[in-house]
Amino acid sequence: MVGTTEAVDSSASNNKKNRIQVSNTQKPLFFYVNLAKRYMQQYNEVELSALGMAIATVVTIAEILKNNGLAVEKKIMTSTIVMREESGGRPVQKAKIEILLGKVGEV
Repeated sequence: MVGTTEAVDSSASNNKKNRIQVSNTQKPLFFYVNLAKRYMQQYNEVELSALGMAIATVVTIAEILKNNGLAVEKKIMTSTIVMREESGGRPVQKAKIEILLGKVGEV
């Protein structure tokens, strides 16, 4: 898994091999773009996921892939999750986005 959100979402879908969890502090934008390209070749689809301020980065990655004809948008899911800032800290709501992209011609 990539990014800093692994511990946040403990659902079973968190184990997907074609999911990229994006952080806007960990890696440069094109690291994620190139990783998504590789996942598209390997799995025919990729799921981009982010929390809070990293949402803009995920949208940018998806738009780059779509504008270059490498992907088509299959599904966008938004939600709000509750997490603690630190152990014992007060709960904080964070926006979450998941964008599922498929290979062109695979919709």
